[in-house]
Amino acid sequence: MKAADVYYNGSLAGELIQHANNSYEFRYLDSWFTNDALPAISLTLPKRAQVYKSDHLFPFFFSLLSEGYNRKLQCRLLKIDEKDFFGLLLATASADTIGPVTVVKKLHNQ
Repeated sequence: MKAADVYYNGSLAGELIQHANNSYEFRYLDSWFTNDALPAISLTLPKRAQVYKSDHLFPFFFSLLSEGYNRKLQCRLLKIDEKDFFGLLLATASADTIGPVTVVKKLHNQ
């Protein structure tokens, strides 16, 4: 299992997990989910549910990745398989993303 913290404008909003079977889970923190003043991190992950599950990387997080030649170059420089979207997300979405959301690898993945 690999896990990452998801931040919205620098505040911890939730957790993104890749399970061993390549399924994914996004979970809003209790404090984020119950606070009506805090927004959803995306239109596709509204605060109607606290936990989302998927058999592929959620499109919102996939959209944070580079495309085309830039992705190929990043994968080559970072020595990441081009099909390892979660690994690439962890390596590149911790800073300088478009929009308010950043994704930071947890220090202690299980």
